[in-house]
Amino acid sequence: MQVIAEIQAGQDELTAWRRHLHSHPELAYEEVQTAEFVAQKLDAWGLRVHRGLATTGVIGTLERGAGRRVGLRADMDALPIHEANTFEHRSRHDGKMHACGHDGHTAMLLGAARYLAEHGRFEGTIQFIFQPAEEAAGGAKVMIDEGLFETFPVDAVFGMHNWPGLDAGRFAMRTGPMMASMDCFDMEIQGHGAHGALPHNGVDPVAAAAQVISALQTVVSRNVNPLEAAVISVTKIHGGDAHNVIPDIVQLGGAIRCFDDELRAFLCRRVVEVANGVCEALGATIVVNFNSGYPAVKNWPEQTELAASVATAIVGEQNVDAASLPVMVSEDFAFMLKEKPGCYVFIGNGAGEGACMIHNPDYDFNDAILPLGSTYWVRLAESFLGVSSR
Repeated sequence: MQVIAEIQAGQDELTAWRRHLHSHPELAYEEVQTAEFVAQKLDAWGLRVHRGLATTGVIGTLERGAGRRVGLRADMDALPIHEANTFEHRSRHDGKMHACGHDGHTAMLLGAARYLAEHGRFEGTIQFIFQPAEEAAGGAKVMIDEGLFETFPVDAVFGMHNWPGLDAGRFAMRTGPMMASMDCFDMEIQGHGAHGALPHNGVDPVAAAAQVISALQTVVSRNVNPLEAAVISVTKIHGGDAHNVIPDIVQLGGAIRCFDDELRAFLCRRVVEVANGVCEALGATIVVNFNSGYPAVKNWPEQTELAASVATAIVGEQNVDAASLPVMVSEDFAFMLKEKPGCYVFIGNGAGEGACMIHNPDYDFNDAILPLGSTYWVRLAESFLGVSSR
């Protein structure tokens, strides 16, 4: 494994940064302390720093003469999860936790920024993009809408996410769909309340909700080609306050995921049709709202080939899966890949016992991979821009 020696020597400091961030998680658009931590580091290393894009976003610009321009992106926000871990660097904020590894992503990109500022040999410009609000809040789109690529132009943009279950020391990527689209929905079913012993006097929204949930499962199983991937998950249901009262209203929520743009539009339309049809048959009414959506993450061929070659040079061909299977989870880096060529890769966070999946209260980022992630960023930037002879 060809980890950069200077970065490896700074393992303890990278770990300290990561654990500091883990101890102080902040939710979407609230990453004030995290952004300050990032900005101070970048400023100390001589980068040009811009704060405030998408409220708490930070951009560090490192320029070495004329040439191409590349964007390297890390996400900074945490999740509204109560941490179950008891180690010293556990969350200090109840109900908030870095359960997805954004603390590690931030630390790895900071490690790369420091090395490139002090030792980097390249011709061109690197935009270090520290993004807020990845977790279902669309921070990437907000940054773009506020002029990210006009103010900080790039010829390509790259992202990286840790992946539990993939051995540490391995990378995975693929050309085309890498992660699924996501469309979140909320439904409110309106019935007519009644005594629980006299259901014939009302319209039961609980019974309607149960049938809506069951019917939605047929959308994928009976309306989608079995060779195409799609998931509809109802993840929330709220209704009623008493054992002997049929309520007026039941609320449902969930998400739709797939890889194809046309299928995505069909699924959103079909969910509304099915839910309306079920409720109409039962005498209830329903309102369906879609409140957020991410397109699928689709990697560009040339940039994926570059990412695979860089990873191969670091960890060896046997540790790089350049044709990995896509996953159904979603990522708002998709918005950046719609604007600019680029590639999103997975870096192994470790497999086997103790390899807890993301979005879990027992999760923790694997500090051993911090130097590897930083090395990948450095070599990727140098490969894209070209190594200077100066």
